[in-house]
Amino acid sequence: MSSPVSALATADGLFFDKAGLSRPKVQALTDAALKGADDGELFLEYRVSESFGFDDGRLKTANFDSSQGFGLRAIAGESTGYAHASELSEAAIARAGETVKTVANGHGGTLAAPPSGTNRILYTDANPLSAMEFSAKVKLLADIDAYARAKDPRVRQVSVSLTGEWRVIEIIRAGGERTADVRPLVRLNVSVVAGDGDRQESGSAGVGGRALYDGWIAPERWQAQVDEALRQALVNLGSIPAPAGEMDVVLGNGWPGILLHEAIGHGLEGDFNRKKTSAFAGLMGKRVAAPGVTVVDDGTLPDRRGSITIDDEGTPGHRTVLIEDGILTGYMQDRMNARLMGMAATGNGRRESYGHRPMPRMTNTVMLNGNHNPEEIVKSVKKGLYAVQFGGGQVDITSGKFVFSATEAYLIENGKIGPAVKGATLIGSGPDVLTKVSMIGNDMKLDDGIGTCGKDGQGVPVGVGQPTLKIAGLTVGGTQA
Repeated sequence: MSSPVSALATADGLFFDKAGLSRPKVQALTDAALKGADDGELFLEYRVSESFGFDDGRLKTANFDSSQGFGLRAIAGESTGYAHASELSEAAIARAGETVKTVANGHGGTLAAPPSGTNRILYTDANPLSAMEFSAKVKLLADIDAYARAKDPRVRQVSVSLTGEWRVIEIIRAGGERTADVRPLVRLNVSVVAGDGDRQESGSAGVGGRALYDGWIAPERWQAQVDEALRQALVNLGSIPAPAGEMDVVLGNGWPGILLHEAIGHGLEGDFNRKKTSAFAGLMGKRVAAPGVTVVDDGTLPDRRGSITIDDEGTPGHRTVLIEDGILTGYMQDRMNARLMGMAATGNGRRESYGHRPMPRMTNTVMLNGNHNPEEIVKSVKKGLYAVQFGGGQVDITSGKFVFSATEAYLIENGKIGPAVKGATLIGSGPDVLTKVSMIGNDMKLDDGIGTCGKDGQGVPVGVGQPTLKIAGLTVGGTQA
């Protein structure tokens, strides 16, 4: 397990000892670039990553990549100056400083105080890439492929991917404040195609988090992923066309929280609300959801994919209550939007890499438990849809309108789960859906660690979770004639 001291030592070893940067010179350049600004920082990053792809019974891809660089940011009011480079040198930082400091010309701001630190550490700082031999990773993928093909004669295709990353960051502020973090991240994904005659259907499952590979690739873990992917494929192989129309919809626990993330979570990010482009803008303290609905963004869950010891501005990860018993109580904030809105930063300032500016982003966004048993929820539906897995979707932040595709769903008839259906899409509005939540289960579950969130061209790892939910009167798009 790492510590704030060891993380900073690791970062200093990479950026100052190995790269040859001079601490006094870099600090002086940072101070000069941020003179007269309201906020800003020098963000240093080193990243190594690898990925393996196993397909058609053999290793198809094996990639290794390393990168390093910096991003320098100065903020004056609502304006931001940002420059970045892959060259770690005082000359490159000096050139960047000349660029970004123009944003504060004539501004005369007072630099905001740096984030307050903690001693809380959420994950190990060990490098997953070096903790397992190359040959062992290839053998693992081959074993997964063989296991899947031996499970059922209907298996026609197996695809397996394994990815790992080790990322080190250091944040330097004017005046000498420094913070650092060492971030591991691994992920295993299995996809299975099953066929019967001319019909073929697929299923997929994955697992991952901020840990070493051995936390996720024990035989019982990867076999469970194969079993789940195959189960989904076989379920879909027997599915019938989905109906269309307005009906009660039951969402399963865990990964269906991706609908909550996309349709509601983005609308609760600070930048959209400061600019009043969110459907939730101006509704703080007002009822925006049915009683019993409580939603939190929690970056403090150990080892989870979306968890952060510190965000990419140095603010420690937080547990932020967004909606409490149906009342809007908070937004997710980075430092700039929090300052402009007169609120506190919540540890949600995240960026994809040194080449990107931070912005308010989700971490692990979760709806908390209610008091209904899942069986009770299903029994309450006379005719509806039970959706337990989702694929892609689209959402409009301003209106909150969304369209999501269900990759595994079933009819509910007279309180019983019926046949699987194919081609079901859920259509609605995030704010509207929140008010239609009529029953909340007591079986909240987090996803298995596969989520990546996109916003303004940036992708960051995230987590989702929720209990089983009943939504009254949601529009379902189907293919049934």
